[in-house]
Amino acid sequence: MVKVQMWGSLAEAADGSTEVEIEAGTLRELLDGLAGEYPGLAPELERGISVAIDGRVYNDSWFTPIKPDSEVVLLRRLKGG
Repeated sequence: MVKVQMWGSLAEAADGSTEVEIEAGTLRELLDGLAGEYPGLAPELERGISVAIDGRVYNDSWFTPIKPDSEVVLLRRLKGG
């Protein structure tokens, strides 16, 4: 199981949970598991989110591996220039 920290409105969409556990080995499995477990989160995931795994931010890197002890943080997609 991977522990995932939710920030801001993403926590609200996950039934108010700021931390959840999901069975996942890749970023795609993580996002699919979150959408299945927390249907209110699915629209946010479809709009695009950023995922920080062990301090590095990933966007759309579906096959990025996630270890059970990885630090995973879900946040709204970071934009900037």
